[in-house]
Amino acid sequence: MKTFVICSGGMDSVTLAYKIAKEQTLAGLISFDYGQRHKKEIACAKQCADALNVPHHVIDISSIGAHLSGSALTDDHINVPDGHYAEDTMKVTVVPNRNAIMLSIAYGIAAAQNADAVAAAFHGGDHFIYPDCRPGFAQSFETMQARALEGLNDIKLLTPFIHDSKGAIAAEGARLNVPFAQTWSCYKGGDLHCGRCGTCVERREAFDEAGASDPTKYADPNYWREAIKAHNKKAS
Repeated sequence: MKTFVICSGGMDSVTLAYKIAKEQTLAGLISFDYGQRHKKEIACAKQCADALNVPHHVIDISSIGAHLSGSALTDDHINVPDGHYAEDTMKVTVVPNRNAIMLSIAYGIAAAQNADAVAAAFHGGDHFIYPDCRPGFAQSFETMQARALEGLNDIKLLTPFIHDSKGAIAAEGARLNVPFAQTWSCYKGGDLHCGRCGTCVERREAFDEAGASDPTKYADPNYWREAIKAHNKKAS
């Protein structure tokens, strides 16, 4: 199938791009500038597109993102919290309806280019915090789009990681020889991955779970164990 991948430049979506390139026909990568506090991931997505020799479409929806305020990802005055990814404090990183907006645009591009599918790297670890990464959302969105494009195109929504852990994605990426050093996860966007925000902790934990080498340089390389220990203690 001719497939467009929504690619942020993080390890999940870059792994997905490599997977689709191996198993389908990769039509291109679609990234979004929604006014996030840094653009490091978009630069990584560009590197991925270049490596896979496909077009990279960067869609500027920052004017929309400016109205989706109240998230630590878009508002500089809201601190990105440290800690485990599955803590309630991470809900401050939700950007309302972000994935629904991005998918709608990606579907429009796919329809215009006569593609067969759009792929998104939703995974099991996202379900606790982000409602628009859950299986029910993905299924409903695909049904809605079937009506929106009825008689014009039949575009599938591919979410192969939606029931997988991030560790499983790290293992898949290692199998596909994904250049993880050219991906970015940290929400804070410093010179190095901070090692303390939810996505850094989750990233470090994923490589450990997969038994894969983590090429990432962290400003605080040891905090993740403390965060996991505190989370598990609270959950027990």
